[in-house]
Amino acid sequence: MKGRIDLNRFVALTATNHARTYGLYPRKGTIAVGSDADLVLWDPERTVTITHDLLQDGSDYTPYQGLEVTGWPVLTMVRGRVVAQEGEVVGEKGYGTYLAREKSPLARSGHNKQ
Repeated sequence: MKGRIDLNRFVALTATNHARTYGLYPRKGTIAVGSDADLVLWDPERTVTITHDLLQDGSDYTPYQGLEVTGWPVLTMVRGRVVAQEGEVVGEKGYGTYLAREKSPLARSGHNKQ
């Protein structure tokens, strides 16, 4: 909203770069023939104060509690089907699928060895 990044950079920062890091690109992180049809539509002007009740996660805590943000997801599609709309899960339970992936090219061999 402040003009510091364009739409393409926003997509890279929120989708494409993560898909590459986790070895899921191009199945994830891009809109292209052969890629999954997973999309999130954002309202860039919506201002929301984050509360745990807004989040759809398995945790009982968020470090973002009380943080006011501008820009909020309003619709989420998985493989072309709406699964969340206006903060409510509307998709079928179990509709998600596990994606096997190769080791990220960014992973360093032996990095976690002590």
